[in-house]
Parts: sequence; structure tokens; C-alpha cells
Amino acid sequence: MKRTNNNLTSFTDHLDEQYGKTGTSTRETYEEGFEAFKLGVMIQELRKEQGLTQEQLAEKCGTTKTYISRIENNASDIRLSTLMRIVREGLGGHLRLSVGV
Repeated sequence: MKRTNNNLTSFTDHLDEQYGKTGTSTRETYEEGFEAFKLGVMIQELRKEQGLTQEQLAEKCGTTKTYISRIENNASDIRLSTLMRIVREGLGGHLRLSVGV
């Protein structure tokens, strides 16, 4: 027997209600912030997987511990060139980007 709960709201519906429909300025601001948050979490997870401290990662890629911390905590915009250097020199990876339309 399949049970349904009519009181559940999908995540997309929740976002629509809280931030407006996709394409509105409020929703776009939310989406941009969420992407920056995901980037910070990704860098933090990769750093920890490699057993690096923020200071060690900063030394490897020529930046500061404070800057790495600000990226990981979504408190700083990051330049593409800096992101590429962190991924390549600091984490030994390759950055791949994609654009969705």
C-alpha cells in the first residue's frame, strides 16, 4: 500500500515560495550565493581529504590562510585565476567548468 502525504512541499516549490520563481532577481541572488557556498564546501572537503590545513593549502598555492578560510566560509568572492591556482597547485587537480542555460 502506497502512502502519500499531501502536506509535503517539494524543494523547488519551497524555493519558489521563499525566493520567487527562477529568473527573478531574488531567486538569482539566492542561486548565486548557493553556488558560492557549494564551491567553498568543495574546496574544504578536498583539502581535508588530502589532510591539509588551511595554512598548508595557502602555502602551496601562494595565498593566505585567511583567504582560504574566507572562501571555505563563503565570505569572499574568488577570482577564476585564484580558483584555478588553488585547485591546480594547492590540491593537485584540474578545474572543469560548465555553463547551463
